[in-house]
Amino acid sequence: MAEWWWLWAILLMATGIALAVLEVFIPSGGILGFLAISSILAAVIVAFMEGPTEGLGFLAAAVFALPVVVVLALKYWPRTAMGRRIFLQAPTGDDVLPEDEQHHLRDLIGRTGRAKSQMFPGGAVTIDGRTLDAVSEGIPIERGQTVRVMDVQATTLVVRPVEPDEVPPSEAGGDLLSRPIDTVGPDPFDLPSA
Repeated sequence: MAEWWWLWAILLMATGIALAVLEVFIPSGGILGFLAISSILAAVIVAFMEGPTEGLGFLAAAVFALPVVVVLALKYWPRTAMGRRIFLQAPTGDDVLPEDEQHHLRDLIGRTGRAKSQMFPGGAVTIDGRTLDAVSEGIPIERGQTVRVMDVQATTLVVRPVEPDEVPPSEAGGDLLSRPIDTVGPDPFDLPSA
């Protein structure tokens, strides 16, 4: 039995390290961790029963190997299926970029709409049923006047008043069914001016 001590000590040490790794991957409430520490202590005791040199060697191996293996397991754990569910993934570059409102507004250049408020020079316009911030090119624009989008600066439209005869029939809203519902009748949210 004296010549087989190293086999028992190595088996107990390997079992303890394997249980410590399992404790990282399987939530057991500390049961696997307790069994891992018990197994490693048993390996060190078996080694000390053979002699102090052997016991100190296994103690040094346990003190070095256990933290290294646990740290490696913790490093690998986020790559496992369970780890991916628990840890949040870092957002990609597309996830953190704001929606490019200016790109969508650039599509409105050349389109016509109506001034929703008086513009001296800033105000709001309605184009395709959307109310957007706008600024005139320095010309005062009355409420309800037809305007054309000339440019986009940041998220603000630059508009210019146009005469009703300059608006093409397709944009004048000749077909009531193709227009948004809130542009067909009066705006129910507009309060009459007193």
